[in-house]
Amino acid sequence: MAGNMKQIMKQVQKAQDLMQKKQEELSKVRVTASAGGGMVKVVATGQEEIVDISIDPEVVSPDDVGMLEDLILAAVKEVQTKAKEAAQKEMGGMMSSMGLPNIPGF
Repeated sequence: MAGNMKQIMKQVQKAQDLMQKKQEELSKVRVTASAGGGMVKVVATGQEEIVDISIDPEVVSPDDVGMLEDLILAAVKEVQTKAKEAAQKEMGGMMSSMGLPNIPGF
């Protein structure tokens, strides 16, 4: 029984190490989304951290700030979705490499 517990603890440690490595890899992944035909672009990491926003000067108008806000929000939402997908892909691969089922949300 003690041998089984040691084996389980080894597997848990291996999973933790692999999870940490995947998190580090995700911090290096970059995903990009745009709105308004590319007028607003947002870049995020695989951990959903927004690292860059670029706005085409043509879309900046003091008379239509609402439109600019909507474009930024749309691009941020899209990049967050892409970042989640990238993370799920990475984590799903990790789970299967360990012989575990792919759990949605990881």
